[in-house]
Amino acid sequence: MTDPSKEIYKTYGNVFDRSTIRCIFELSSKGYFDDLKSPVSIGKEANIFTATKGEETVILKIYRTQVCDFKKMHSYLVLDPRFRVIRRSGRAIVFTWAQREFRNLLKAKEAGMHIPTPHVVKNNVLVMEMIGDKIPAEKLKKNPPKNFERFYKQLLKEIILLYKKAKLVHSDISEYNILNFNNRPYLIDFSQAITLEYPGAESFLKRDIRNIVTYFSKKGLKLDQEKMLNDIKNGV
Repeated sequence: MTDPSKEIYKTYGNVFDRSTIRCIFELSSKGYFDDLKSPVSIGKEANIFTATKGEETVILKIYRTQVCDFKKMHSYLVLDPRFRVIRRSGRAIVFTWAQREFRNLLKAKEAGMHIPTPHVVKNNVLVMEMIGDKIPAEKLKKNPPKNFERFYKQLLKEIILLYKKAKLVHSDISEYNILNFNNRPYLIDFSQAITLEYPGAESFLKRDIRNIVTYFSKKGLKLDQEKMLNDIKNGV
């Protein structure tokens, strides 16, 4: 069980406030993981850690409660029909942001996508499946696939599932939030994913498409943004 007095908390004291430490300890006490291990990434919005759960390894995504872009988060939340009522306090916004990613991950998983399975969310802490074998899979930016054409076709299928079955647009796709595990794409970072009813949803989809086409075009693929848009909408 995670011990809040352990050195790891002192080492990452700038990451964990007291409320977050209590939340982590409670989730550990309830059996969602056994012991916090090492950081995977330390970011502006959230910090990613591995944790043990028996013989497994899971991921803890811990959203920062003090240095996030609350205004940007709030602008997404107030237009999301699932989160009409949201207090403007920074902590409340972050907690809702974490809930939003959890719900988006659930919808994507139910649609049959290859993504990290979400286990639980409490306040600003999200526990989910680790994609990888013993260690977390690397992002596409650092770990390109052996066959870019095959990888692209698999990614397109994932985006079609997200759009047609989960009824969501990721709205932040790039080589920085696609994991490459065994030469298969796994989308991550669903906190900004929006429903199809969200104002301007198609413009966000087109931005995702533009980012994908830009990346894979540099790798030698000849892709057309309009064709990709039609393929996604038609479920090709």
